[in-house]
Amino acid sequence: MHFYNGYHFWGMHLLWWIFWGLLLIVIFATPWLALGRRRKEESPLEILKRKYASGELSTEEYEERKAVLEEEEGLKT
Repeated sequence: MHFYNGYHFWGMHLLWWIFWGLLLIVIFATPWLALGRRRKEESPLEILKRKYASGELSTEEYEERKAVLEEEEGLKT
């Protein structure tokens, strides 16, 4: 006589299928989700350009700060 009586998929067997299915989803979906959240760190010059483009800085402020940043970059290299 068969122990499961034709209902082999239900019970603990079903829970294992759910477990392995969820595990595969986590393994294969997590890297794609993490890539979307991961953001490259902006350099000070990129931040300055973004602020200038959004109107937070005047042209004079932008030029002054840009000159200072470029001078600092020249000193580092």
